[in-house]
Amino acid sequence: MSVAGIGNPLMDLIMHTDFTMLEEFNAFPGTMHLVDRATVDSIVTRHEDVLIIPGGSCANTLRGLSWLLGSDPDVPQPIYIGAVGNDPYGKQFEEILGNHRVRPCLSFKETPTGVSGIMVTPDHERTMFTYLGACRDLVMEDIEFDLVCSSDYIYMAGYMWDTENQKAAAKHAVTQARGCGIPIAFDLADPFVVLRYGVELIEWLPGNVDILFANKEELSMITGFSEQKDTDPETVLSAARGLAEIIVMKTGSAGCLLSEGGKITVVSGYRVNPLDTTGAGDSFAGGFLYGLIRGYDLQRCCMIANSLASRIVTVEGSNYTALDRDCIEMV
Repeated sequence: MSVAGIGNPLMDLIMHTDFTMLEEFNAFPGTMHLVDRATVDSIVTRHEDVLIIPGGSCANTLRGLSWLLGSDPDVPQPIYIGAVGNDPYGKQFEEILGNHRVRPCLSFKETPTGVSGIMVTPDHERTMFTYLGACRDLVMEDIEFDLVCSSDYIYMAGYMWDTENQKAAAKHAVTQARGCGIPIAFDLADPFVVLRYGVELIEWLPGNVDILFANKEELSMITGFSEQKDTDPETVLSAARGLAEIIVMKTGSAGCLLSEGGKITVVSGYRVNPLDTTGAGDSFAGGFLYGLIRGYDLQRCCMIANSLASRIVTVEGSNYTALDRDCIEMV
């Protein structure tokens, strides 16, 4: 079984900083902000140590999935679809994806490759300042729909809604996939995605998405509970049940809540000493998709997702090669 992901290829530029830097940019820890390239450059130049790792939400997820799959010759490589610049970053992105056993299906554009300046604060939260660059140039014609319809699952995140052409391409891919009977997995990805597109997503998700990933804040916003901070997670998840048949609410170190046909199950997480929360949600999705490919039941998929997400925050960036695969709970 295989997964095709459609996403925003970005080079992650990771820096450790303090809260005063976030205040200067009027940003809250753990959020993502769309900025121009000059803003990213101004942030990077003020930090001495910058770790460069290929990223973007969907790429992180597929790299995590591939890392769990290992070199199993019986399982097709995950397919990654996106747009990069015809520049060194773009070529490096393609090369590294291939080295991580993710099949790159990239379109090369004249716009520079996107970058994300990620500031990691002492609370281990990551705040992203993202210049999408060539990501924004993805169009319907860039997607090989034969690849989409030959996959067993399609995965994408809410960031695809940030430009009309990307959104149109993503929606068309979903329509094509559903016509072939292929399930769609979708991650709300970020509270600001819900803030920008929540009304539209409420209308689009039902009937188009089979598996929805989100955290409590995102689901609270999309279900109207954002002003009620003390609402318990099960109430929020119950209110969201109409959005997809399967909804997985991520609850950090506590684990996650699984809603299947409205029935809610709590799946415990793992407590670790975090170093960098970059890519935790992306890794969660990668672990869950791995379970689906292996044919595991949904609770086991959640357990693997919790385990991988808990491990990735113990290393800097979404660097799966820094992890020991034997430490991931599979049973």
